[in-house]
Amino acid sequence: MFERTIKKRVDVIGTGLHSGEPVRMAIEPLPSGSGIVFEHIKSGEILPLCVGNITETKLATVLGKRPNSVSTIEHFLSAVYAYGIDNLKVSIYGNEMPIMDGSAISFCMLFDEAGLEMQDAPKSLMVIKKEVKVEQNGKFASLKPSNKPKFNFSIDFDHPAIGYQKFGFEFSKKSYIEEIARARTFGFLRDIQYLQSINLALGASLENAIGLDDNTVLNPEGLRFDDEFVRHKILDAIGDMMVMGRTIIGEYSAHASSHELNHLLTKKLLATEGAYEIVTLAEIHESKELVKVFA
Repeated sequence: MFERTIKKRVDVIGTGLHSGEPVRMAIEPLPSGSGIVFEHIKSGEILPLCVGNITETKLATVLGKRPNSVSTIEHFLSAVYAYGIDNLKVSIYGNEMPIMDGSAISFCMLFDEAGLEMQDAPKSLMVIKKEVKVEQNGKFASLKPSNKPKFNFSIDFDHPAIGYQKFGFEFSKKSYIEEIARARTFGFLRDIQYLQSINLALGASLENAIGLDDNTVLNPEGLRFDDEFVRHKILDAIGDMMVMGRTIIGEYSAHASSHELNHLLTKKLLATEGAYEIVTLAEIHESKELVKVFA
């Protein structure tokens, strides 16, 4: 199997979740070996996607340094991971990715519109060779060896609409689209009111997030899944793992993890000797089974 890009340029206009401002974005194909590259149009600065270029993780995953950074990249990158895209240019007219409907499904639809194109370089994968784990105040995120990519997540919120939720799945593009891509981000009314008072979450609405008061879900249409909250956490985690630029052959597990913990996990993985190996699909014994992951 070979590297992938998209067949044609696609443009989109949306709203920034935190800025509330209109955002224009274009995605374009790039040659083999280019990786995922962001361009901050106002400054002309080029921001290659890599763990070392992540500068903030408090409310979202942020690439590059202010004032030429690009925020809230995780939902888009989650879809990039799902479609097995290796090379892509993302041009942003602003400082934040469009939030779309708060999930990744709109980005999946963009990739469907653009089409996928096989390239001439063999696709490389990151194979986890030994377990790496980060912990913080009862929360954790880990990667351990597995012959297939898997994601597991649990959360526990003191809220009647959420409570304890756990979800796990064996990753493939098909299972991602069916089980993860439509899960929306969520926020509590009390938190959103505070964030907006300090000029954050200015674009948040029930059109692009699940809103909750102290007792219930505020969206009139309700939830897309009974456990949509934990599914969205997996969506975020997949996007945060894509910062490493490759599909991971291993098992990700987490409890109450965050963008910050996910970032610490990627840093620890890269810093731990013998924790991973970069190989082509042809070099993996189970390669025929893994091809189905990207179908």
